[in-house]
Amino acid sequence: MLALTRKTGERIVIGDNIVVTVVSVKGDSIRLTIDAPKEIKIYRGEIYDAIAAENKEAAIPTDLSELAVLKELHIKK
Repeated sequence: MLALTRKTGERIVIGDNIVVTVVSVKGDSIRLTIDAPKEIKIYRGEIYDAIAAENKEAAIPTDLSELAVLKELHIKK
């Protein structure tokens, strides 16, 4: 992890195509702009965590009896 100190108007460049600029600082809040290609998804941390938790929950079947129904529907040739 890299920790940097930046002032208003200063930038951080990530790779060749992502630029993070400090727009303003008010008390404990920092306003940033992020310039990145459209194909790069950018999420606030709490949103990213919620998506990851939802994906993890969706990958684990909660009721295995539903899978048994599918097994019964399997047609043998």
